[in-house]
Order: sequence, then structure tokens, then C-alpha cells
Amino acid sequence: MLRTTFVYAGAALAEIAGCYAFWAWLRLGQSALWLVPGCLALASFAWLLTLAESSHAGRAYAAYGGVYIAASLLWLWRIEQRIPDKWDLLGGLICLAGAGLILFGPRSSVQGL
Repeated sequence: MLRTTFVYAGAALAEIAGCYAFWAWLRLGQSALWLVPGCLALASFAWLLTLAESSHAGRAYAAYGGVYIAASLLWLWRIEQRIPDKWDLLGGLICLAGAGLILFGPRSSVQGL
């Protein structure tokens, strides 16, 4: 469980940083050179997700989605200096709870729904 936490945290940081590099270039008027570290960060994100402890890619990606949302709110607060409001925080908690259910919920041996 600890490894999964670090993998998802690293993946979220890499994805947000990579996407932010594109945002900075296209929306904030920064140099196209921002795309070099941005692409490296996005490649790191994809590689990190392959390290997630899950037997199926779809499950790993679905659970990661909740982590990504919470990490994006942290980025909003720490990097963009905007304090998330109560609805942001509640939504982030709900998403993290969903990610936990997807990752750690009991599984039956029956395939499908």
C-alpha cells in the first residue's frame, strides 16, 4: 500500500507538472522550451503508472483519477496560490475515497459485474 501511495503521488506530480508546462506555453505566453521538461514529465507519469500495484491497467488508472484530482487541488493551493474552497475539498475527499475503494475494496472471484 505504501508503494502504491508513492507511485500515485509521483505520477500525479509528473502529470500535473507536464500539463502545466503546456498551460504555461499556450495560456501564459511562456517559451516553447517549457515543452521539453513538460514532455519528460508526462513520459515519467506514464512510466510511473506502470508501477502501480494492480492486476489491471483500467483499475490502476481509475484509482489514479481520484489521486490526480486531490493532487490538482494541492497544486492549486501551493503552486498557484489559490486556496481551495470547501466544495473543492469535499470533492477531493470523495474522489480519494472512491480511489481507495477501487484499489483496496474486496474482490470476488467472479469476473465482470
